[in-house]
Amino acid sequence: MKKIVIALVMIGAAQLAQAQKYMTRTGKVSFFSATKIENIEAFNNESAAILDSKSGDLVFQIPIKSFKFEKALMQEHFNENYMESDKFPKSEFKGKVDNINAVNFSKDGTYPVTVSGNMTIHGVTKKVQTKGTVKVAGKSVTLNSQFNVKPADYGIKIPSVAAGKIASSIQVTVASTLKAI
Repeated sequence: MKKIVIALVMIGAAQLAQAQKYMTRTGKVSFFSATKIENIEAFNNESAAILDSKSGDLVFQIPIKSFKFEKALMQEHFNENYMESDKFPKSEFKGKVDNINAVNFSKDGTYPVTVSGNMTIHGVTKKVQTKGTVKVAGKSVTLNSQFNVKPADYGIKIPSVAAGKIASSIQVTVASTLKAI
């Protein structure tokens, strides 16, 4: 009987050790640009992300061409004129959940977090910090955050013809569910 209990404890510990990382390839990232002339919104459901629950290490990779717009012409201009998607095919965030110890991955709940690291958009890397939440639900976690990005900070040029149609600060929303691996 003692050997069975020890074996069960070891199996449980092995499963806990494996559940230290969470991953997705279908993460959701969207952005919204609001001006007096026009609102522009795009959605991406093909973002890859990985979170290490022990160290707090977090990586997001977002394929630029996977952003979908209501109007095909907006999507074409976004990829060809602004983001230059063939030259810069992805955006990336590499950083940490600074207060990872505040998240109890063994208890369902929503935990406020601060994330900091380097974000690369359009080939330009900037240090960023933002607040968000980690929602634990069984063997998955949902990362939520909302922050603003200024295209000019990342070398994205907006032609004067379109300047009034694109906000100088774009609201980005992350709502991605990652599964234990």
